[in-house]
Amino acid sequence: MAQSTPVTALKAAACSAGVRSTLTAPATAASSTIKLTCSITLQRDDVITKRIIYAGSKASGTTLDCGGATITEDTLEALGINKPMIQIQSVKKADGSWDVPTDMTITNCSITGSIRLQGLGANGQAKQVQLSSLNADHTQKAQAAAPTRIMFSRLKLTGDGPIPLYLGPGLTQVTLTRSQLTGTGVTAMYLDAESANNTITNNTFSVQTKSREQIAIDSSARNVISGNTFTNPVNGGIFVYRNCGEGGTIRHQKPQYNTISGNTFQYQTAFLAKPAVWLNSRRGAQRYCFRDPAHPFGSSLSSQDFAQFNTVTGNRLIGGGAALIRNSDPTNTIENNSN
Repeated sequence: MAQSTPVTALKAAACSAGVRSTLTAPATAASSTIKLTCSITLQRDDVITKRIIYAGSKASGTTLDCGGATITEDTLEALGINKPMIQIQSVKKADGSWDVPTDMTITNCSITGSIRLQGLGANGQAKQVQLSSLNADHTQKAQAAAPTRIMFSRLKLTGDGPIPLYLGPGLTQVTLTRSQLTGTGVTAMYLDAESANNTITNNTFSVQTKSREQIAIDSSARNVISGNTFTNPVNGGIFVYRNCGEGGTIRHQKPQYNTISGNTFQYQTAFLAKPAVWLNSRRGAQRYCFRDPAHPFGSSLSSQDFAQFNTVTGNRLIGGGAALIRNSDPTNTIENNSN
């Protein structure tokens, strides 16, 4: 079972008045980004137009409490800068090891744009991820290199095309709670390969996607997704699968032991809706299967999803029915889901 982000004694110092002034000043082409290594509480009428970067262990223990303030990408878009408004990332050191941020909290923010967390690489096709995937201990290395114990709470995150919340390869112990994800996006939230033990509870998902699900569980394991509300998820709710060789990367971890319980899927109409929960949604049938090198492990050995030993219980399908939960493996537990 996933573990919620613990309260720790690790706390960063408060930001200075100078840092506050720099953060709240309008973004310009010459000053579009700020790196934070300190904790700060904003005022409700603050409007942050700069990208906020948390990089390496210097960012560990920090808290960003927006106090209801707004973080918006509007100014950066006008400048032609289209990147995540908040980025939490590990830093590769000269000796090849990774400097990792941990034990962070971001809360009470209204954000227009996206949030990205990354360790070895920005996504499953990144070069460092692809190279690491050629080794049998890739999952352990990806997790050791990625940020961990990150708490997001009470956010209103409004997407504008990209995925609003992206957990890159190897992310562990990330919590998203009591938040709203709206706007537009490819998906609302993506849990990339080798990530694990993340907790998604008591949120509302209503992102408008062109064709895809709200939450993608791609080669991610032991996550808890519970108590959430999905508003009219006609393009899909939660899909659990394993990409098979996309970008030449071997996906090692199987999407197993995930718990999907007590969620509410609210449909205006379920006619032609894609599944609310779909275990093994890719089925090894993607065009990029077998593009990864031949190795005796992971998706190189088999392109199948292996979404097994997952639990889907106590979910409500308002306006829909049991057919909106799709499962093709007898090891999964599907019980007490109702309309």
